[in-house]
Amino acid sequence: MKIDVAVRNVYSKTILRKVNRRSMLGMLVLATLCGCQDAPQARLKQSPATQVRGIVWQLDDQTLHPMGNWERLGARELLIQWTAVDGVNYLPGAEGRTAAHLPDWQRIAAEPWASKVIVGLAGRFDETAARANVAALIEESGKLAALPTPLHVAGWFFPLEVDSSWSDAARLGPLLAALPRPLWISVYDSANVGADTLSHWLASWLPPDVGIFFQDGVGIHARDASVARHYADVLAARFGKQRVRIIAEAFRPRQGGGFRPVTAEELKPQLAAYDGFSVYLFDGPHYVSRDLVNELAGPENAAGNGG
Repeated sequence: MKIDVAVRNVYSKTILRKVNRRSMLGMLVLATLCGCQDAPQARLKQSPATQVRGIVWQLDDQTLHPMGNWERLGARELLIQWTAVDGVNYLPGAEGRTAAHLPDWQRIAAEPWASKVIVGLAGRFDETAARANVAALIEESGKLAALPTPLHVAGWFFPLEVDSSWSDAARLGPLLAALPRPLWISVYDSANVGADTLSHWLASWLPPDVGIFFQDGVGIHARDASVARHYADVLAARFGKQRVRIIAEAFRPRQGGGFRPVTAEELKPQLAAYDGFSVYLFDGPHYVSRDLVNELAGPENAAGNGG
């Protein structure tokens, strides 16, 4: 498990840098006052669900060969964060600079946890650089999407994380028309503006045929799982439940810096809070080991299940 590589993840680093303790506490107080935490808290006390729909894979040079038993948790879908990052391509036949070594796409396509694949396109590790080069990333992504692969493609993912701190995010909306469908983006709330404000902001510019992966923020302690569930409920009420999926952060801050894998005791209530939603673990290769899966799934499910 390449923890040091995962620490580079712009997704977790950016949110952690932006989290504001005051706004986080305010969000929790607001959720309590409005009563929106009551139902999710009740869910946390129930027997935790361990079923997930898929795993996320943040592809990099140190994690080219994802291996796991994530199907034991129900995972049948793989969300690849990107297939090109910082100008380095991981698909054969792509234009520009190709990585020195490529994943074994044929083997990955045969894995039970990759029965369906949402293919991430072109991204950057640095979020500021990505937002400054949206048009170029869209053009690069369109070329990647046209390449043949052995994967069982179920959709496409444009790997530019979106939150309301991006003042001109609305310009992304029309650019997404150049990419194939089904298409997904990821959304987070670094400033803790709240579920209603985030939902309204997204609805003002997001094309109606683009799906949302909501990053729960639990791994960096931006909010707890019950509040993340409230966000998902609000987004689903506005955009439709089929259009909203949850990325569950399967890591926690590590004493001394960086991140560590989540424990089973931490992850079980997190998953239970999202019962009824399609959940994807971020990310399988870095944080969700075989031992953790076995602890979550239990010996009675040793043969796996279809979930």
